[in-house]
Parts: sequence; structure tokens; C-alpha cells
Amino acid sequence: MDNSVTVLILAAGLGTRMKSKHAKVLHRAGGRSLVEHAVGAALEAAPAGRIFVVTGYQAERVEALLQPLGVRFVRQEEPKGTGHAVAVCREQVDRRDGLVVVFYGDCPLITGATLRRLVEHQRGSSAALTLISTRLADPTGYGRILRGANGSVEAIVEQKAGTPEQLAIQEVNPGFYCFRAESLWEHIGELDNNNPAGEYYLTDMVRILRAAGDRVESIFHEDALELMGINTRVELALADRLLRERTARRLMLEGVTIEKPETVTIDAQVRIGPDTVIEPFVRILGNTVIGEECRIGSAAILEDCTLEDRVEVAPFTVLNGSHLEREVRVGPFARLRMGCHLGQDARVGNFVEMKKTRFGAGSKAMHLAYLGDATIGAGVNIGAGTITCNYDGVAKHSTQIADGAFVGSNSTLVAPLEIGAGSYIGAGSVITKSVPEDALAVGRGRQVNKEGWAKRRREKRARKD
Repeated sequence: MDNSVTVLILAAGLGTRMKSKHAKVLHRAGGRSLVEHAVGAALEAAPAGRIFVVTGYQAERVEALLQPLGVRFVRQEEPKGTGHAVAVCREQVDRRDGLVVVFYGDCPLITGATLRRLVEHQRGSSAALTLISTRLADPTGYGRILRGANGSVEAIVEQKAGTPEQLAIQEVNPGFYCFRAESLWEHIGELDNNNPAGEYYLTDMVRILRAAGDRVESIFHEDALELMGINTRVELALADRLLRERTARRLMLEGVTIEKPETVTIDAQVRIGPDTVIEPFVRILGNTVIGEECRIGSAAILEDCTLEDRVEVAPFTVLNGSHLEREVRVGPFARLRMGCHLGQDARVGNFVEMKKTRFGAGSKAMHLAYLGDATIGAGVNIGAGTITCNYDGVAKHSTQIADGAFVGSNSTLVAPLEIGAGSYIGAGSVITKSVPEDALAVGRGRQVNKEGWAKRRREKRARKD
């Protein structure tokens, strides 16, 4: 990692065009907030301790989100423009040597490779500044690149300050800069707010550096979408699609089969092993990790889960915060949530819900069950319609089922409760007391047959008619 590079990410703005009460950089695309994507790219160009995020609107929320990444923060208390946002970093970014990269926190598509290309160009140049330019068919809203007769960058004019001729220019400044640190900090104080917006524009540094006798260079980037800043929900949706296409492509190149990749939603941080198959319309979210040779069925949703090798998740199954060991089978139409753990070769079938439950190796719950706050051993059979009554209206209580137990269909297990190893629960039982090992427990009323009752009832009704 290059310790001579400092990165400033400008993330202080509200983003009024998002029409939102939330800071723009907190909006999410591709499974992460915009500013998390920006920091992720920066971490490929500089160490975390040399990355400074300038915060302002909802600073506490932005800083809390990014704090685990190890980056540092500078507050811009008043929104006075991009130049002012850089200037407030001068005291904390005290090094006068090396390079300073500056870009915006609402650019989620930027890659570390592009930032490194910018740095390497500046490092090999004697210019005071290198910026990235690109060309847009509709450049509205972007600063235009003004060049001299020899093609050199002479100035950047903002949308609000441009003449009609200048605004017709299609080469734009998307906001990625690499300064020589000494030049930036020597001249940053020369910015003024003598413009229609009354703001301190960072783009005016081009004019200031030129006036000081320094050169400004640019590198052209063909992929304008990678440089896109997000200002509206329409652009947010586009960024989300592009990020997810990027993730799906990476996974497929790593050996994952994705059927109809245009239909799946996979967050950027998800990891999936080779020879796993992802069927259409699957959503894999958060910090999910999936092993090798798994199959995720159509319309399944997985969030913050760990699946070991050869796990099968059948269609329309929802998993959250759960761990499935090797060769587990779950679904269809099952739901696991809040820290469930399924042992190797366990089976959970259709319309089974589990919550905070540990389910032992080889155990089965194949139909229509609810298992909450339970610890269930190996080789246990849970019959259809079984429920654990874990809530008494005030507190949650646990159910313990030992290895090899057999729970008959339509059983009601009233916690707190312990069911011993190898024991049987008769179908239709309401169990309120612990069951010893190898015992049979039956908790239901005795059946009574009344001969001829139905016939007599029909005859009585017929007489009344």
C-alpha cells in the first residue's frame, strides 16, 4: 500500500435532488451505501489511515457507518462548497509531500484500478494536478473542461457560471483529482466565492495553479458511467444495476453458475464457491458466504448467512442470519431467522419456520412446523404440525430435545421443556412436562365413539323439516 498517497472523499452534502431526508451518500446501491463503495475503491490506492472522509450533513451516521473501515474524518460544519471541503482538511492532513487524491462520496462505480491509474500518471508528471476527464452527450450539471490552443487544461467552468459557448462543450470534469500535496496546500487558501453560487469551487484550483506557473494535466476515461455521481433516484437505480452486473460477472468468472443473471440480486460483498448454481430471481444479501457445489432455488432470499458445501436451498425459501452445515437441505417455502444453526445433512421442508434454533445433524422437520428458541439434537424427527410454544406473553423459554427423539405430528411443546434422548411423543399431544429418556409421552384426551349418533342427528333434523 502506498503511504505517499492521501485520499480525501467529499461526503458532506445533503443531495437535495434525491428528495430524501437521508444524506445522499447513505443511499444504497449494489448492497452498500454510496460512500462505502467510494471508500472501498480508495482502499486500493491508499492505506485506511491516509483516507479522510469529509462529513457534514448527518455526519454522525456517516462516520458510524465507516468507522469499522479504519478511515479518518473531517467535519465541514458549514456547506461552503467543494473547495472549502478540501480546505478544512488542511490541519489534519499535515503532510506536504506526496500526492492527494480528491473525489466525491457519491461515486459508487469508481474502481481502485482507475484511481491507481490517476495516481501513477501524476507521479510520473511534473504537473501540479492531474484530473480525469470524460465526454458526455448531455453534459448538463458538470463542469466543462476549457483547453488552450495546445490542448492543455486551462480552466474548468461550472454549469452555473458558463457561457452558452462553454456549456456546449461535451468534455466534462467528473470530479477526480490528484494534486501534488505541496501545490494543493500552498494555494488552497487562494480560492474565493466570487461566483453565482457564492461557493468555494475546487475546480478554481486549475486557474489558480496555472496563474502560479504550474501545469495541469488530464487523463481521458472512456467509461463515463464508472465516473458517474449519483444525484437522483433514477441514477441510483442505474448504479445498482451496473454494480450487480459487475458482481454477477465476477462470480461467474470465479466458477459460479448463475441462471438468468439479469434477474438475480447479489450484494457486492457476497462470496460464493465454484460449482454452485444460482437459479433465477434469487436475492443473496449482506455478508452471506456460500460454499462449493450448492444450489440456491428460484426466488430464495438469503441475508447474512453461511452455507457450507453442497447445501441445497429449495425455491421460495427465506434465510436470515443462519448457518447451514454441509449437505443440508432446506425448503421449499421454509423460513430460518435470527441465528439458526443446522447440522450436517439436516432436512427442513416446506412451510417450516425456525427462530434461534440449533438443529442437529441428520434431524428432520419436513412439514408445517414452528421451532423457536430450541436446541434439537442429532437424528431427531419433528412431525408435521409440531410447534414449540416458546412465549408466555412476558418472556421467551427454550425447548431441549435430545438425540434420537421422535415427535409425532401435530404436537404442541410448551416451553420450558426437556425431551429425553430416544423418547417418543404421541401424535396430537400437548406436552407440558419434561419427558424422560426412552419414554413415551401422550398428552391428549381419550377418544370416545358414540355409535349411531350421526344417524340419529340426521333423522331428528329431518322430522323438524
